[in-house]
Amino acid sequence: MDSGAECYRRFLNGDDNGLAEIIDMYNEGLSLYLNGIMNNICEAEEIMQETFVKLAIKKPKFNGKCTFKTWLYTIARNCAFNYLRKHSRFSDTPIDECFYLSDETDIERNYLLEEQKMELHNAMKKLKSEYFQVLYLMYFENFDTESIAKIMHKSKRQIGNLAYRAKKSLKSELEKAGFHYEKF
Repeated sequence: MDSGAECYRRFLNGDDNGLAEIIDMYNEGLSLYLNGIMNNICEAEEIMQETFVKLAIKKPKFNGKCTFKTWLYTIARNCAFNYLRKHSRFSDTPIDECFYLSDETDIERNYLLEEQKMELHNAMKKLKSEYFQVLYLMYFENFDTESIAKIMHKSKRQIGNLAYRAKKSLKSELEKAGFHYEKF
């Protein structure tokens, strides 16, 4: 059993610290993932909070058919799409405002890394929502194809095809922005 599932089990048995540990473990990644759907960090954080409130109040049953993290991200994704259906509007908060680099002594390296991240996130922001989601879940949250399929309500084959098209689209966006690949 993974640590999230163990914390949730403890919470269901009356230990409120279990929910606090879940929030500590997943709040940042969940907010960033939801920002890719919402395109607004404030709304993404609201949906993230709504997800945790849903855990606290409704206490949905975790059946263990997937990892706890996959289950949690699926709940959050469903909350986001419900919110979008109700409000049907988007905002223009840049995704690169959500990512921060840690302080290092090498200022030039920090600058270059920040520029690369900004280019990557600006390019990802231009992708279709599904492309952003699959790339984010795959490379930033390290989900496997099966977990991504469960979160996005698609088959593994559809996720594979979606990932291929998303990478191709991202490469095209990066090339438009003047990004050059190093040859190995």
